[in-house]
Amino acid sequence: MPLDQTVKSFFEVLSTRDMDQMRDLLHEDAELYFPKTQPLIGKERILKFINILFRQYPELIFEIQRTICQGSKAAVHWTNKGRSRRNEPYRNEGATILEMTEDKIIFISDFFKDTEIFLK
Repeated sequence: MPLDQTVKSFFEVLSTRDMDQMRDLLHEDAELYFPKTQPLIGKERILKFINILFRQYPELIFEIQRTICQGSKAAVHWTNKGRSRRNEPYRNEGATILEMTEDKIIFISDFFKDTEIFLK
């Protein structure tokens, strides 16, 4: 799958919560760097983290604003909105760096504007 299509699929999968498709997108040795957490290494640890995120935010829809692709790497500017498990409205904006190898995502690093939510 071309990089730009993988980027689109990654954010669609996050929005639709299709964990089977997420499993297919990630490389076995994938790494996730997420604000306020230790690095998550390996597909299974990343999937577990995403499931926890889904429980914290039962509704969370991503919209890609801009994408820059270069070789096997992409930078994605996104916005999201949804509701927390306490039914509180949530919205944020950020950027994600993705890298591919062997047609799978091997590296994910997230940066976003509102990290205070994770201090509660």
